[in-house]
Amino acid sequence: MTDRRTPLARVLGTGSAKDGTGHWWSQRITAVALLVVGVWFLLSVALLPGPGYGEVRGWIGTPWTAVLMLILILSTAYHSDLGIQVVIQDYVHQPFLKIASIVVARFLHVLLAAASIFAVLRIAFAAGS
Repeated sequence: MTDRRTPLARVLGTGSAKDGTGHWWSQRITAVALLVVGVWFLLSVALLPGPGYGEVRGWIGTPWTAVLMLILILSTAYHSDLGIQVVIQDYVHQPFLKIASIVVARFLHVLLAAASIFAVLRIAFAAGS
Protein backbone atom coordinates (compact mmCIF):
# COMPACT_ATOMS: atom_id res chain seq x y z
CA MET A 1 0.00 0.00 0.00
CA THR A 2 1.31 3.44 -0.94
CA ASP A 3 1.65 6.17 1.66
CA ARG A 4 -0.13 9.14 0.06
CA ARG A 5 0.82 11.67 2.72
CA THR A 6 3.18 14.51 1.98
CA PRO A 7 6.72 14.29 3.40
CA LEU A 8 5.81 16.96 5.98
CA ALA A 9 2.71 15.01 7.04
CA ARG A 10 4.82 11.85 7.44
CA VAL A 11 7.27 13.72 9.68
CA LEU A 12 4.53 15.38 11.74
CA GLY A 13 2.48 12.19 11.92
CA THR A 14 -0.71 13.88 10.74
CA GLY A 15 -3.21 12.65 8.21
CA SER A 16 -5.48 14.60 5.93
CA ALA A 17 -7.64 15.82 8.80
CA LYS A 18 -4.58 17.26 10.61
CA ASP A 19 -6.05 16.82 14.10
CA GLY A 20 -7.57 13.36 14.37
CA THR A 21 -5.02 12.21 16.91
CA GLY A 22 -5.64 15.20 19.17
CA HIS A 23 -9.39 14.65 18.97
CA TRP A 24 -8.95 10.96 19.82
CA TRP A 25 -6.71 11.75 22.82
CA SER A 26 -9.12 14.41 24.07
CA GLN A 27 -11.96 11.89 24.04
CA ARG A 28 -9.90 9.32 25.94
CA ILE A 29 -8.69 11.81 28.54
CA THR A 30 -12.19 13.15 29.17
CA ALA A 31 -13.47 9.57 29.39
CA VAL A 32 -10.98 8.79 32.15
CA ALA A 33 -11.84 12.05 33.93
CA LEU A 34 -15.54 11.20 33.69
CA LEU A 35 -14.90 7.73 35.07
CA VAL A 36 -13.10 9.10 38.13
CA VAL A 37 -15.41 12.03 38.79
CA GLY A 38 -18.49 9.96 37.91
CA VAL A 39 -17.63 7.33 40.51
CA TRP A 40 -17.07 10.11 43.08
CA PHE A 41 -20.45 11.64 42.17
CA LEU A 42 -22.38 8.37 42.42
CA LEU A 43 -20.77 7.44 45.74
CA SER A 44 -21.32 10.91 47.17
CA VAL A 45 -24.98 10.96 46.20
CA ALA A 46 -25.48 7.45 47.57
CA LEU A 47 -23.93 8.47 50.90
CA LEU A 48 -26.00 11.62 51.38
CA PRO A 49 -27.86 11.56 54.70
CA GLY A 50 -31.18 12.19 52.99
CA PRO A 51 -32.70 12.96 49.61
CA GLY A 52 -34.06 16.30 50.74
CA TYR A 53 -33.50 19.63 49.08
CA GLY A 54 -31.60 21.03 52.03
CA GLU A 55 -29.17 18.13 52.22
CA VAL A 56 -28.38 18.25 48.51
CA ARG A 57 -28.03 22.01 48.52
CA GLY A 58 -25.72 21.88 51.53
CA TRP A 59 -23.66 19.14 49.87
CA ILE A 60 -23.23 21.12 46.64
CA GLY A 61 -22.42 24.19 48.72
CA THR A 62 -19.22 22.69 50.15
CA PRO A 63 -16.09 23.93 48.35
CA TRP A 64 -14.67 20.56 47.25
CA THR A 65 -18.02 19.33 46.05
CA ALA A 66 -18.60 22.49 44.04
CA VAL A 67 -15.17 22.21 42.39
CA LEU A 68 -15.65 18.54 41.55
CA MET A 69 -19.14 19.27 40.21
CA LEU A 70 -17.66 21.93 37.92
CA ILE A 71 -15.06 19.44 36.68
CA LEU A 72 -17.85 16.92 36.08
CA ILE A 73 -19.91 19.46 34.14
CA LEU A 74 -17.00 20.65 31.99
CA SER A 75 -15.74 17.12 31.28
CA THR A 76 -19.21 15.89 30.38
CA ALA A 77 -19.93 18.82 28.08
CA TYR A 78 -16.57 18.59 26.29
CA HIS A 79 -16.68 14.79 25.96
CA SER A 80 -20.23 14.92 24.65
CA ASP A 81 -19.35 17.68 22.19
CA LEU A 82 -16.44 15.65 20.83
CA GLY A 83 -18.62 12.56 20.43
CA ILE A 84 -21.51 14.37 18.75
CA GLN A 85 -19.04 16.05 16.39
CA VAL A 86 -17.72 12.66 15.25
CA VAL A 87 -21.25 11.32 14.72
CA ILE A 88 -22.20 14.38 12.66
CA GLN A 89 -19.01 14.16 10.59
CA ASP A 90 -19.60 10.46 9.92
CA TYR A 91 -23.31 10.52 9.11
CA VAL A 92 -24.17 13.98 7.74
CA HIS A 93 -22.96 14.20 4.15
CA GLN A 94 -24.15 17.62 2.93
CA PRO A 95 -21.36 20.13 3.69
CA PHE A 96 -23.62 23.03 4.77
CA LEU A 97 -25.80 20.81 6.94
CA LYS A 98 -22.70 19.21 8.48
CA ILE A 99 -21.18 22.58 9.45
CA ALA A 100 -24.53 23.95 10.66
CA SER A 101 -25.14 20.85 12.77
CA ILE A 102 -21.70 21.04 14.38
CA VAL A 103 -22.18 24.74 15.17
CA VAL A 104 -25.65 24.17 16.68
CA ALA A 105 -24.42 21.18 18.69
CA ARG A 106 -21.44 23.15 20.04
CA PHE A 107 -23.71 26.10 20.92
CA LEU A 108 -26.10 23.82 22.82
CA HIS A 109 -23.23 22.17 24.71
CA VAL A 110 -21.83 25.55 25.73
CA LEU A 111 -25.30 26.80 26.71
CA LEU A 112 -26.06 23.75 28.87
CA ALA A 113 -22.59 23.80 30.46
CA ALA A 114 -22.88 27.52 31.23
CA ALA A 115 -26.32 27.08 32.81
CA SER A 116 -25.07 24.15 34.90
CA ILE A 117 -21.96 26.03 36.02
CA PHE A 118 -24.09 29.03 36.95
CA ALA A 119 -26.39 26.83 39.04
CA VAL A 120 -23.50 25.20 40.93
CA LEU A 121 -21.79 28.53 41.57
CA ARG A 122 -25.02 30.12 42.72
CA ILE A 123 -25.61 27.31 45.21
CA ALA A 124 -21.97 27.30 46.34
CA PHE A 125 -21.82 31.05 46.97
CA ALA A 126 -25.30 31.22 48.50
CA ALA A 127 -24.46 28.42 50.95
CA GLY A 128 -21.56 30.42 52.34
CA SER A 129 -23.70 33.43 53.25
